[in-house]
Amino acid sequence: MAITPTTRWLQATAALALLAAAGSHTELNAQGLGSTETVDRIIGSEVKQQETRTSTEAGKVSSAIDRTRENIGTVRKTSKLDKVDIVFLTDAARSEGGPPPAIETKIKQHQDDIAELRKEIEANALLFNAIDSRRVAAEDVLAVEFDDPGKVVIYAAAKPSG
Repeated sequence: MAITPTTRWLQATAALALLAAAGSHTELNAQGLGSTETVDRIIGSEVKQQETRTSTEAGKVSSAIDRTRENIGTVRKTSKLDKVDIVFLTDAARSEGGPPPAIETKIKQHQDDIAELRKEIEANALLFNAIDSRRVAAEDVLAVEFDDPGKVVIYAAAKPSG
């Protein structure tokens, strides 16, 4: 096949189209979760956070840990929520020595279920992006609680970033 000016023009046009398509894809990937608007669009839910001490929420956290096995299935099925609350248990963060003994005992009793819960959160785009938007690692999640329809509370042994 001979290379003619028409063939070169078609090749150049195809190359430019490919570069244009690759460039727009790069811009989308670079968007990130920096803006609230982007996070809201991806998650589709209101994400709130609060900081507290483990002693304040000990009963709720303990109860949520006890229900981890049943909550794994709910996490797996969750695709839409109205509200995601992330509760930072600041005194339970690794930098503070980890959870207090009573919560640590519960974690050890349910360690396999908690590990599975964390994997399911990482696999759930909505929940993963919600915690990631607040810079919470899945490994810091202690429990989740679906107490109201359309709402989840995520308990994390972490401190908010920034």
